[in-house]
Amino acid sequence: MYEVRREMLGLLEKQSEAGQIDLFYGDESQVAESGYVPYGWVFKDETVEIAAQKGKSLNIWGLLSRDNRLFFDTCQGTINSEFVWQKLDEFSLKIQKPTVVVLDNARIHTAHKIKERLQIWQNRGLFIFYLPPYSPHLNIIERLWKELKARWLKPTDYVATQNLFFAVWSALAAVGSELTINFSNYNSN
Repeated sequence: MYEVRREMLGLLEKQSEAGQIDLFYGDESQVAESGYVPYGWVFKDETVEIAAQKGKSLNIWGLLSRDNRLFFDTCQGTINSEFVWQKLDEFSLKIQKPTVVVLDNARIHTAHKIKERLQIWQNRGLFIFYLPPYSPHLNIIERLWKELKARWLKPTDYVATQNLFFAVWSALAAVGSELTINFSNYNSN
């Protein structure tokens, strides 16, 4: 099943490159006051401490294309199937040509509420394509979340909740103009 879905995604990418469809990758992430430390190393005799703090977090929902078009929204509450349904419904009213949104198989993406709305979205030109299980490497928006947390947000942004939330919004609003990600062409091999 993995290979079949990957080949299908490759065909969608080719249609997108030819301008026949718009292709967006969707997912959610979270930025929290506790910070982002993906990995680290120290010298043998060196001690490094990172102050841990619990605090507020900002949940982000986004749809990203390879040409850095980003539709996003944030909330401090939980992103659930109702939130995803609402954002996809809003997005379906903005599309200009047949559009495919690539999602993983998270429960909030495959909920009954979402599946019930698929036909209406398809009538509007919006189609959902589900990635094979355990394939985050096929979802380009995962790269956006990493860039946001590892490069675009600075340690000083974490000083205060409002600073952090503003920095997240500012960075995401700048995607496609001041901030871009250079995605390689899709390779289905």
